[in-house]
Amino acid sequence: MRHEKKKKKKRTWLKVVGIIVLLFILAGGAFAYSVWNSLTKTVDTMHTPIDRTTDKRTKDLALSDQEPFSMLMLGVDERDGDKGRSDTMIVLTVNPQKKSVKMLSIPRDTRTEIVGHGTQDKINHAFAFGGAKMSMDTVENFLDIPIDYYMKINMEGFKDIVDAVGGVTVQNDLDFTSDGIHFAKGTHTLNGKEALAYSRMRHDDPSGDFGRQSRQRSIIEAVIKEGASLSSLTKYDEVFAALGNNIQTNLTFDDMMDIQKNYRDASKSITQSSINGNGTKIDGIYYYIVSDEEKEKVQSELKEQLSIK
Repeated sequence: MRHEKKKKKKRTWLKVVGIIVLLFILAGGAFAYSVWNSLTKTVDTMHTPIDRTTDKRTKDLALSDQEPFSMLMLGVDERDGDKGRSDTMIVLTVNPQKKSVKMLSIPRDTRTEIVGHGTQDKINHAFAFGGAKMSMDTVENFLDIPIDYYMKINMEGFKDIVDAVGGVTVQNDLDFTSDGIHFAKGTHTLNGKEALAYSRMRHDDPSGDFGRQSRQRSIIEAVIKEGASLSSLTKYDEVFAALGNNIQTNLTFDDMMDIQKNYRDASKSITQSSINGNGTKIDGIYYYIVSDEEKEKVQSELKEQLSIK
């Protein structure tokens, strides 16, 4: 009799545990669905297609076939009453066969032809003249490679993204003050306002634009790291809202899923590079001049990365 009671009691507890586990699974499923639903809405908000063609490819790019691709990242300083210029221009070339990503920073003052505007000017002015489309056309012409995608990040609103992920941690190698905030050498955990000030400073940096680009890359990388952490899942609504409000891209949701599925191993090797040149003034305006030899060297490296002959 006592044995039967124990068995009955054991079965009862098993049922209770089973129900609790089932509730957790259902709650997890509902949470996952909520996250997924919010993500798709965010991507729809971010998706801003561009009507452009390129003569740098002989056929359409197929992400499902794991073909190498390129993306132009534009860090645009959009303040009130200002259309903005692309203060940060980074070209990513991704090759899943080589399992590598190359990040090339283009100095904002680089003098080149602004395609579609008919002028020789600073490369970052392309965005002010013709938005992301003219920026893509100009960079494509400058580097002689196809620019398949773009991602425009509003640096003014980027502070919202930093705050949404709970702040970012960076390693600072230069003692400086920006927007009234002092940044000593060492490790710092920054909120959105501090991260924006940290990423904007360039005049007191011995490396000029290169120093600012390096800090902006470190902020972006830190945001990605924080955004991928489990703690950010509880704040996914804030994170997705900040992304939707401050990022535009011609990548579709399916494109992003293909990249996540087929190009994951490429992130195991990320190398950063920049373009060498010399600063000079033309008619009283400062420009960064890149020699033909340097351009050919950079173009050759990028074509090899994209498996372009």
